[in-house]
Amino acid sequence: MMKRLFFSLCFLLTVVVGSAKDFTVVIDAGHGGKDPGAVSANGKVREKDITLKVALLVGESIVKKHPEVKVLYTRKSDVFVGLNDRARMANKADADLFISIHVNAAENRSAKGAETYTLGVEEARTERNLEIAKRENGVILLEDNHEKTYANFNPNSPESYIIFEYMQSEFVKESIHIAQYVQSNFANDANRFDRGVRQAGFLVLNATSMPSILVELGYISNAEEAKYLASATAQQHLSGCISKAFDRYYADLKKLSDGATHPTVSEPTEVVEEQPASVPVVDEDAPVFKVQFLSSAKKLSKGNQAFKGLTPVDCYYDKGLYKYTYGASTDYNKILRLKRKVNEKFKDAFIVAFVKGERIDTKKAIAQFQKNNP
Repeated sequence: MMKRLFFSLCFLLTVVVGSAKDFTVVIDAGHGGKDPGAVSANGKVREKDITLKVALLVGESIVKKHPEVKVLYTRKSDVFVGLNDRARMANKADADLFISIHVNAAENRSAKGAETYTLGVEEARTERNLEIAKRENGVILLEDNHEKTYANFNPNSPESYIIFEYMQSEFVKESIHIAQYVQSNFANDANRFDRGVRQAGFLVLNATSMPSILVELGYISNAEEAKYLASATAQQHLSGCISKAFDRYYADLKKLSDGATHPTVSEPTEVVEEQPASVPVVDEDAPVFKVQFLSSAKKLSKGNQAFKGLTPVDCYYDKGLYKYTYGASTDYNKILRLKRKVNEKFKDAFIVAFVKGERIDTKKAIAQFQKNNP
């Protein structure tokens, strides 16, 4: 196959606010109903009550300052809502932003401060972040048929979180963008101990198809913080930090649309060999290897910026996600070389294998290739 040199082009990123459709933000008050969330040591302060009050205050502030923005809530009262249902509401509304509000807890009663999470793999399996994800994801055990709904995902098993290492979000940069604004406001406006912007495997963020963050307001397990979080003053301060972060994020988007175009330039990238989306296979039973580099809850259009210039791209649907691949060959070594190039853009890209269009175990496919090509 001929070698070709491809250079990535400048993307013209135009974000239109309030023209083609209203900007929609979904505010998610964590827990609720039969799920109290974390509870203070004295049993008087419950996470579900704090999150609801703060969520409503955030929404009220956004509506007041930006009447053109559509604000939706996953709950506006003390009711139980499943994690998938929360994400489904946002996806159905074609929302532009998802903000999930929570309160933290830890065995260490002196733990304190606020932090904001995005979905990501870099820190997802660190012991601390894994424990927080376990606690927040544990709510699925209260849902009917959770084994079927979440494909036997066990929120208490570290092995279950391996799936997040194979998932990429096309909205990582946007999510981190607003998360940084939230944390800056917590530290500077509310004088909160800043625990930073972090990444973890939260199911509710994984299921959304828009920029999404999960905010942990503080530690209810700390008696002093529990008292603070329960106060109307604190709830006003904290909701103000989140709504002001939205103000800045929304203003950034408006600047982009007002400025018409803002180029995002990536470095020239050499792709050693362009791989067609499909290849003729002499032996129909021979495994076809591909490089999988991205997963998304929503199908992406051809040439989407999330592909970072990779073309042509193929797509298959599996377990509720659209999964995107680059290259296709019955020669495993060829795809392995291609994977190393793709890893420059997508460090977590990996090889998958298919036979007659059906996904098969990659290890078995490699073994078959090695057997047929001694």
